[in-house]
Amino acid sequence: MESSNRAGSYAAEAGEGGHVVEAAHFSAIRSVRTEAEALLTLARALDHELKAGFGAAVAAIHEIPGRVIVSGIGKSGHIGRKIASTLASTGTPSSFIHPSEASHGDLGMITQQDIVIALSWSGETTELGDLISFSRRFAVRLIGMTSNPASTLGQAADILLPLPLVKEACPHNLAPTSSSVIQLALGDALAVALLERRGFSASDFKVFHPGGKLAARLKTVAQLMHAGEEMPLVPRGLRVSEALIAVMGKRFGCAGIVDDHGQLVGMITDGDVRRHMSTGAGHSDLLARRVEEIMTPTPITTTPGTFASAALELMNRSRITALFAVDRGRPVGILHIHDILRAGVV
Repeated sequence: MESSNRAGSYAAEAGEGGHVVEAAHFSAIRSVRTEAEALLTLARALDHELKAGFGAAVAAIHEIPGRVIVSGIGKSGHIGRKIASTLASTGTPSSFIHPSEASHGDLGMITQQDIVIALSWSGETTELGDLISFSRRFAVRLIGMTSNPASTLGQAADILLPLPLVKEACPHNLAPTSSSVIQLALGDALAVALLERRGFSASDFKVFHPGGKLAARLKTVAQLMHAGEEMPLVPRGLRVSEALIAVMGKRFGCAGIVDDHGQLVGMITDGDVRRHMSTGAGHSDLLARRVEEIMTPTPITTTPGTFASAALELMNRSRITALFAVDRGRPVGILHIHDILRAGVV
């Protein structure tokens, strides 16, 4: 309702008939479709003229003992910063060096153990000249990302990533739009190929993202669960009246039932008790029964190493609010849905 009201106000502001809004809408759709077509062109190029260079670039970056140095100026520089950041956050040590800063001392940051990725759509960016010369002089491997293989960058590169020519979303075919999109997409493709080759896991990802929503989603059950004396556990054979003390006292709304070997064999909840009472069982008769008579056998469980986000999905799917974490059948902790919500997982 709110979005429709907002759209109506936009149309009113645009004047009778909403012609300005309609024109903007058409422009937006055209721009997105143009850039989407550019991405499809890039995908086709990866199957043909880009295939060999892409594979060589992934292999070379994977093998180097040093860092990836990314450089570019203008829009290519902005894209380069994002590529360097994505590489670094997915397990490939990487830094961005501005070409002008490189010419004024930052070339000293580059060693023969590194590899350079230089971005230039034309391949003739003057500011990259010193970086290219330095790479040639000191045998630092150079990956060139350009649409012009015959350019200075294209000819100097040890590994060429020839970008396909694409139509810009700009109606004058001038402002870097589609060309920037495919540079970024190719950089993302490099990062993903490298993380897969390194076997970079979600746990590894967490190391580089200790803050924010991503970190919260990567928390494990072990980090949030209640263990030891906090767990509501009662032995099999106990009367319901005694088990209810654990159910209410630990404030999880449930208790786990364990056998003589400490194995989790069932679970009793306050809901189980209410359901049995609603069936007409006498209050005193129910409280005198053994817990195994009303427990849920083989309850739904998780493991300490499971991501909290996955545990939350399991709870929602099973329509439960708490579950035990087990290790070889023995309960080692209990997790309540409120623990997950407080941790900011969702």
